[in-house]
Amino acid sequence: MLGFWEYIRDIWPHIYLIVYWIYIAIIALVIIFVITDDKSPVKTLAWVMVLIFLPIAGLVLYIFFGQNFRKQKIFSRKGLEDFRQIEKLRFEQLQYLDRPEITHYRPAYKKMHIMKLLLNNSKSIISQNNKIKVLNDGKEKFPELISALKKAKHHIHIEYYIFEYDSIGKEICDILIEKASKGVEVRMIIDHVGSWHFPNKKINALKASGIKLQKFMPVTFPYFTSKINYRNHRKIVVIDGNTGFVGGINVAEKYIHGTKQLGAWHDMHLKIQGNAVHSLQTVFLTDWYFLTKELPTAEIYFPEINEKHESIVQIAASGPDSSWAGIMQTYFSAIATAREYIYIATPYLLPNPALLTALKTASLSGVDVRLIIPRKSDSRIVTYASLSFISELLNAGIKVYFFQEGFIHSKTMVVDSIMSSVGTANLDYRSLSVNFEVNALIYDETTSQRLRDIFMSDLAKSTLITKENWKQRSKITLLKSSIARVFSPLM
Repeated sequence: MLGFWEYIRDIWPHIYLIVYWIYIAIIALVIIFVITDDKSPVKTLAWVMVLIFLPIAGLVLYIFFGQNFRKQKIFSRKGLEDFRQIEKLRFEQLQYLDRPEITHYRPAYKKMHIMKLLLNNSKSIISQNNKIKVLNDGKEKFPELISALKKAKHHIHIEYYIFEYDSIGKEICDILIEKASKGVEVRMIIDHVGSWHFPNKKINALKASGIKLQKFMPVTFPYFTSKINYRNHRKIVVIDGNTGFVGGINVAEKYIHGTKQLGAWHDMHLKIQGNAVHSLQTVFLTDWYFLTKELPTAEIYFPEINEKHESIVQIAASGPDSSWAGIMQTYFSAIATAREYIYIATPYLLPNPALLTALKTASLSGVDVRLIIPRKSDSRIVTYASLSFISELLNAGIKVYFFQEGFIHSKTMVVDSIMSSVGTANLDYRSLSVNFEVNALIYDETTSQRLRDIFMSDLAKSTLITKENWKQRSKITLLKSSIARVFSPLM
């Protein structure tokens, strides 16, 4: 036995050298792969730094979080290109918008360049005759949602990132079970990571009642590494094809009662009645097809809607399954072409270089740019990373406010009293390039004014950050935010 250990001791330097060079080769290959992966230079540099200075942890992190599935086409929409004749409608609408006299018809068409952008990068159909109800916070959303669910006659399609089985989650599940027992079709998608704590026992009970429930990309070995990073952040409900809900509010009590750590959770949602519900339906069924390869396309899922309303709406969906970062490009275009004001509320302020430049350029051009961000957040590292952007925003004349009455989780934008956006996409790298997201782009003065009024109300609950006060922040805060800024492209 002693001879064996002596043998190991003698050959150990050679084994160590072989393992060392194999490891170096792997890291080098990964770095080459990262560099050639068509990421932004900032994100590429961040990953290279992680791999060089934290090689083992960096390699693990890159495998879990760094792969570019939009490029790899892991999430394919093959088989959906002709869904609801989207391509034909898109072409017809582009022709309509190209008419020289179009801007005289309605003020909304002053933003037709954004409409065209979404038609081209996301095939987001322009829908007329929509009635929009703004739901400010969970206390307004959940009564509306519960009332609409109780009226369902044919189908309920429900999709959430976070679905907690607390008092509000149980109430909604009980309604879904009751409806399923009466023959209403219920399809349900929950993100496996976001809804991690949803009890399997309750999921089995929902399925036993006849509800078709799918977990979005379950994170289980050995498929863990390809699924943890790309999450379904969408919040969609479609009832009988004529009533829809979309926005930032998940199913959880905290959206009603807040939390001890952060206080009240302030967020925004929309109830939509009109043709835009068909677009929400398309997004849901696209996700359903991705999970099940089942594609319900009967006319009853897309009923004719004859009501006449005012709002023009485009439903913009983006994620690894799309060729373009559609929502990010929409934000960029809206900011870059604003003429009067840009009012944005976001829980996480991690703009990519393009959006950061657009915001600063708009402000320097005389546009009134205001941002509301939370003073307290549910993510400490993201909070510090967000703080790192404030100085250059202030230097460009942008007004940045800390929301003081709880945690502002809203994801809203209002531009020039004509266009507004409410949805699931935050102003951060993850939402704009990694997650599956959905926003409603609304082109009408009434809804935009309502959202502007809510923004101003939130502004009254916020504190303006001045250059003088910001210079007084502690050196520890400055250091933490600077470090977090370096790694913000990876968040």
